[in-house]
Amino acid sequence: MRFVLIFMLLIAAVVTPAFAHVGSGQTDSFAAGITHPLNGIDHIVVMCAVGLWAAFVGGRSIWVWPMSFVAVMLAGFVAATFRFEISFVEPAIWSSIVALGLVIALAVRPPVWLGAAMVGCFAFFHGHAHGIEAAASRLIPYAIGFAVATACLHAVGIGIALSARGAIGRTALRGAGLFAAVAGISLMVS
Repeated sequence: MRFVLIFMLLIAAVVTPAFAHVGSGQTDSFAAGITHPLNGIDHIVVMCAVGLWAAFVGGRSIWVWPMSFVAVMLAGFVAATFRFEISFVEPAIWSSIVALGLVIALAVRPPVWLGAAMVGCFAFFHGHAHGIEAAASRLIPYAIGFAVATACLHAVGIGIALSARGAIGRTALRGAGLFAAVAGISLMVS
């Protein structure tokens, strides 16, 4: 439970209108890819929420959902680098924060395939945003970097959820989900 409280305090401390998907900055190296997900609250909350939810549900979800997210995020990245245009990327990203927060708060336990499809849908938009902003010269190192950072943030969420034991821990996790949903709504309106 201590980790959940620390997570919630960290999120509260950094909720600002600064998002990682602003179309500026370095996007041409592995290091830039690693740091990119750490530059926006939208990334941090969504990536940790995928891990929280997967561990909350348990079983195969713990590895299938994060892997699905990373794989489909990379597909969205590739689609964007080939100039496949889609609408409403930023609203979809913000909505993913709210939706993932709500499924955690409501303790939704879908079949593994349905959870994978859901996180995959959100991941496509996140990856597309990465691809639009990427510099054409060094796409692969950048993509590898943000994929590794994303997987690490999923692992943080999994670790937090696995450390929350008993009824109090489960309640705290659900509270963290509600907090993430509220953070997503605040990002939408700011």
